[in-house]
Amino acid sequence: MPKATLIRGARQLLTLRGASGPRRGADLRNLGLIQDGAVLIIDGRIHDVGPSRRLENLALARQADEIDASGRLVMPGFVDCHTHVVSGPVRVPDSEVPGALARTIQDLSPRTLQAQALHTVEQAVRHGTTTLESKSGCGLTETNEIKILRVHSALRKQSVPLTSTFLCAAVSPSYQDHPDQYLEHVCSNMLPLIQRRKLAEFADIRCQEGAFTVDQARRFLVAARQLGFGLKIYTGGRSLPGAIPLAVEFGVSSVGHILSVTPDETALLAQSQTIATLLPGPVFHSGSSNYAPARMLIDAGVAVALGSHYHPESSPSLNMQMMIALACGYMGMTPAEAVAASTINAAHTFGKASTIGSLEFGKCADLLILDVPDYREIPYHFGMNLVELVMKNGTVLVERSEVKWPTP
Repeated sequence: MPKATLIRGARQLLTLRGASGPRRGADLRNLGLIQDGAVLIIDGRIHDVGPSRRLENLALARQADEIDASGRLVMPGFVDCHTHVVSGPVRVPDSEVPGALARTIQDLSPRTLQAQALHTVEQAVRHGTTTLESKSGCGLTETNEIKILRVHSALRKQSVPLTSTFLCAAVSPSYQDHPDQYLEHVCSNMLPLIQRRKLAEFADIRCQEGAFTVDQARRFLVAARQLGFGLKIYTGGRSLPGAIPLAVEFGVSSVGHILSVTPDETALLAQSQTIATLLPGPVFHSGSSNYAPARMLIDAGVAVALGSHYHPESSPSLNMQMMIALACGYMGMTPAEAVAASTINAAHTFGKASTIGSLEFGKCADLLILDVPDYREIPYHFGMNLVELVMKNGTVLVERSEVKWPTP
């Protein structure tokens, strides 16, 4: 007998169904909303979505375990498309020293790093994230970078829903005065090693002032593409002229942390399949007001996604509900746009949109029940955790219990 679960009575059910590619423009606000909605799950996959009255009458639904979502919001699980979950413990300000994070990764054993990373992922799941991408880039040395990627691999063997990305973030200290030699070493040694050991699915490079030039990024992308990696570029707050045209030329899946962009670059992105990943977390944490121009990008037709950029020093939050609040409060996005950007569009940034990011037939049953009746309340309750239930592949991972007051 198949295992069947019926989630019924949702005040609002957000399906985000129907789009074949990343959503953009007005379509970013199309959430596929169903009032009094229900989801029928068979063996961990979405079998049907629709009004509760119709689904309750299906033959498979009559034998299903029921979950009552009355008065609440049901939606796809959040997809956090930019994190650094393997990066050591959180630092308090009075203990920060330059390079401390890299030394911590070097000093900690893989087992300790894995335990800390698993705890970090569990916190993300408690806040509604059902899939995430984790990048390296914190290690600085080849040994530390490989250690990070091996921890990614170990987490995936524990069924953690994680996509691994190798981020070439900075020149190794041992090559400090010879960046071209370092990049040659990365392309001819590190990337082939990572590919042989299947330690990462994507290759990313930081193309900005203080990191790698456009020409260096081009050499990296050529080598990574030849080895079969998915491609990404991180531009940061000090983007170099030519970085975004390079990203579009290579068809990278996403450009990370866009903060400034010219009209010509915006037009290039709008005509491409490359997604602009917007990361409000580090901007908020730094006290800056230099948020991404989300409203301009969306109105121009650029596909955008939201990520937390979780990192213990620069963005120590993995609450995607908070990222939605920041996107709406400081970046000009509507709640509907922010929800789509943190679910289906985020899934497109690492090639998973065929299985996650929306609630439609055949997709994984990754979903949330939030303790609000209307999705527009998500950014209103900033900093709070509204999650009542988290389901991954049809299995309940988190279920908030009721507060039980003592008898007077």
